[in-house]
Amino acid sequence: MSEFDIEEQIEELAGGEFERRPVPASRLKSWKSFLGMYAGEHAAGTEFVIGPLFLTTGVSAFDLIVGLLVGNLLAVLCWRYLTAEIAVKHRLTLYYHLEKICGKKLVIGYNLANGILFCFLAGAMITVSATAVGVPFDMAMPKLTDTMPNGVTWVVIVLVVGAMISIIAAKGYDTVSRAANWMSPIIVLAFLACGIVALQQLDIHSFREFWDLWGEGSEPFPGQIKYTFWHVVLWSWFANAAMHIGMSDLSVFRFAKKASSGWTTAAGMYVGHYMAWIAAALLYAVFLRTPEAQAALGMGEAPLVAPGPLAYSALGFFGIVAVVLAGWTTANPTIYRAGLAFQAILPKASTFWVTILAGTIATVAGLFPAFAMKLLDFVALYGFILAPVGAVIAFEHFFGKRAGIIPNYAEFHNLGVNRAVLLAWLLSAAGFYALSVWQDIFLSFLTFPAWVVSGLLFLWLSRLSHAKPAPA
Repeated sequence: MSEFDIEEQIEELAGGEFERRPVPASRLKSWKSFLGMYAGEHAAGTEFVIGPLFLTTGVSAFDLIVGLLVGNLLAVLCWRYLTAEIAVKHRLTLYYHLEKICGKKLVIGYNLANGILFCFLAGAMITVSATAVGVPFDMAMPKLTDTMPNGVTWVVIVLVVGAMISIIAAKGYDTVSRAANWMSPIIVLAFLACGIVALQQLDIHSFREFWDLWGEGSEPFPGQIKYTFWHVVLWSWFANAAMHIGMSDLSVFRFAKKASSGWTTAAGMYVGHYMAWIAAALLYAVFLRTPEAQAALGMGEAPLVAPGPLAYSALGFFGIVAVVLAGWTTANPTIYRAGLAFQAILPKASTFWVTILAGTIATVAGLFPAFAMKLLDFVALYGFILAPVGAVIAFEHFFGKRAGIIPNYAEFHNLGVNRAVLLAWLLSAAGFYALSVWQDIFLSFLTFPAWVVSGLLFLWLSRLSHAKPAPA
């Protein structure tokens, strides 16, 4: 038996996920494994929030339907030709890959930020599942403006749901993928059924009537901004910016046999981020016609956005089950990613327990409805923060040799901090965020410019530093 085989057996016995070495050929997976995972992850409980939130921005029919078509295509192309290409070349987690380029000390700060942001995102998904579990208990649902827990029942349900999701995620990638493959067909069917039922309740019988439902759009609800075509395109493109151009899904696609597995993300984008968002928006359009919603609008308030009751009103008990499973399949891989981030900070801790830590943080975050109710803003922010670091990996991979820089510079010189990476990240993220605040620019409009500038700064600063002796 070779030394490599012995190391692999030891790692498997220790419950490892190949966090600090390339995934061996014996553990590679076919495209079918990723298809189920992405379909399940992105046809998720949060889609029951995002679809309605689009309507609160007063979006028009063209902007929503065509904008989502274009934005999701751009996201799939990023996964296929950036993330998956790099992942199958190196077969490393994002965090270990960054450590080689950035240095161990710098990557600790990044991993902490990355892990916490993923925990907050998973917390929003736990919130979504809790709204479904709470329906049979007649639980008071969180409002669009709520930030704090609204009662003991809410707290208990969130804690139970969060604990169950965390345990599944802690079992590792195989368990996460298997759970997604089992649950995703049920979730997809539920979203499709919700859309059909909503069309019937809205008395829509043709595509023209469907198109006219939103027409030219409307004024945004109180506290929301008006979305145009470009808002929809760029938000949907960068809703998962941390995963594709931010390279977080290197940790997922390192298990892929071929880079073409990146095309499986289309299942998530067009089943989840297209069909599911529109189906959820239709459900909310039904709710907006109710006396309760009209009364809220009459008082200048935004009507309730609660996924559980929305699905229950359309599908009954099956709708509750679908929302719970949808939140489950999305929170699982998100907590898994967060666990890998914490694993890079605590390399001696087992993957199981760092994932439980991530799940605990996510569950606590799920107690606070603000992460779900402000999901459009939060998703735009977390992608914007993390994407510029992914540019460092992408630009080194595709342009590093041509630019004449030393690959894996921090590892080569045993550096704790690669200053070129630190400056590229801080200058691009801080500079464009300041521009967003100063000029009141929608943050998703600046995510790609920040990514490109970060990559270019990294190459330029690296050339300057590589021309000098490395610091001691």
